Amino acid sequence: MVDISAKPPSRREAEATAMVVMRPEVLAELHRNPKGDPLEVARLAGIMAAKRTSDLIPMCHPVPISHADVQAEVVAGGVHVRAIVSTTAPTGVEMEAMVAASIAALTVYDMCKALDKGIEIREVELQRKLGGKSGAYIRSSKREAL
Repeated sequence: MVDISAKPPSRREAEATAMVVMRPEVLAELHRNPKGDPLEVARLAGIMAAKRTSDLIPMCHPVPISHADVQAEVVAGGVHVRAIVSTTAPTGVEMEAMVAASIAALTVYDMCKALDKGIEIREVELQRKLGGKSGAYIRSSKREAL
């Protein structure tokens, strides 16, 4: 792990998103799921995952989460997930936000896989991060070629 002992605590926030792509027929059945509401279960799973990130990512510091919000919204072509995590700590919460978005997306998949195994999880991305030594990062709307 990176030594963060000399870094002062400061307010930090990160936002990550993910997209769960599914057929219109599956999307239409979303709210009739016998397991419950996939969007609400995904929201809870994402929040729980943010709090457990250091248990999942080996070199990730345990960070005291001040706030975690996960929203899953039906959009054209699937479900869009947005996770925002904040803390006052000596290190950021980018990984917590990305884990929250990823686990929320995986939860939607899990709850809908009986209808279609071909559901896809795409574009798990850090959208922005605020605070810390490196300052703000905001994803450009124009993606650069790799």
